[in-house]
Amino acid sequence: QVRLVESGGALVQPGGSLRLSCVASGFTFSGAAMSWYRQAPGKERELVAAISSTGGSTDYADFVRGRFTISRDNTKNTVYLQMNSLKRDDTAVYYCNWDWRRTAYWGQGTQVTVSS
Repeated sequence: QVRLVESGGALVQPGGSLRLSCVASGFTFSGAAMSWYRQAPGKERELVAAISSTGGSTDYADFVRGRFTISRDNTKNTVYLQMNSLKRDDTAVYYCNWDWRRTAYWGQGTQVTVSS
């Protein structure tokens, strides 16, 4: 059974930092490309960042490039999202994602709120 469990969301002030974690189980994590998405109230879910199975390749949405960093530790079955210079517009529920054979797997999400 595939399971993705996110953590690390919190209330943070503008300009602050957070690190999100997603622990995966139920599949061969070291062979899986992983992604982070987010969904703000009233908006569609959008891709934030993606990382290849080895971590050697990453990609970012333009609105987070230079501020967020995606990484992974295949020994811990964990993917991370380091978020720096947070803005109010970054407020959203952040989801871990794995796509496999046209099936999208999601975690329960973790809330990030950027507010003073």
